[in-house]
Amino acid sequence: MTTTATYVGTATVLLRIGDLTVLTDPALDPAPADYPAVRPLHRTAGPALTADRLPPVDLVLLSHDQHADNLDRSGREVLGRAAKVLTTPEAAERLGGRAEGLVPWESREVTVGATTIRVTATPARHGPEGTEQATGPVTGFVIEYGAGAGAGGGAGGEGRTLYVSGDTVRHEALAEIGERFAIDTAFLHLGDAHFPTTGDLAFSMSAHEGAALARTLGARTVIPLHYDSWSHLAEDPARITEAFATPDLKGRLRRLRPGVAEAL
Repeated sequence: MTTTATYVGTATVLLRIGDLTVLTDPALDPAPADYPAVRPLHRTAGPALTADRLPPVDLVLLSHDQHADNLDRSGREVLGRAAKVLTTPEAAERLGGRAEGLVPWESREVTVGATTIRVTATPARHGPEGTEQATGPVTGFVIEYGAGAGAGGGAGGEGRTLYVSGDTVRHEALAEIGERFAIDTAFLHLGDAHFPTTGDLAFSMSAHEGAALARTLGARTVIPLHYDSWSHLAEDPARITEAFATPDLKGRLRRLRPGVAEAL
């Protein structure tokens, strides 16, 4: 089954899996843009594709709806046109419409044409332990398709298993993902997000934490996301290359070119 991924920007990726079109965390406003909040966000670079250039979307995988770098004004318009949205139960309640909430390890099958995928929600925590009330709930996703999909073994035969981390820090609950699934490609949200008002507290993985998670998951390929285009994502992207240059991870890192559909 043909699979392509187009990096749109930040945490937004357009996946084409057979007959099915999937979009992750749609943040599609032009830059510069400011979003007032308890922790204000500033977008410094726009997406590679604007909302009007996207194809019809069958499924949006939304890690959370609380922050504009994962869902902004243009992204909400895309949600309104999408056939289905999977997200956290809390976000689904706020969004209404076609949004459906999943708790960790809950799954749904989505079929378009001759293509069926199985999506399973995975644990995520958008900050250090104890900050959950401030950051709100977040989810990651595992996508299985092809031979063995739905059996926790999508990597067998011609099957494939993709993991999208969502905005999360590295914590113990993520280890179970690698125990349940054989991950072919992991899309990891990095950037080491920090804010002036919260000091040393990090709200997403650093490059080295992403590399450590890749080891835990045993992911064959890692595609970094969520490391550019916003002022709170201040870690030098060169750190990603450095973190994955160790002998055990050599050859696993893959960067997508913005706006270009690339085969997975």
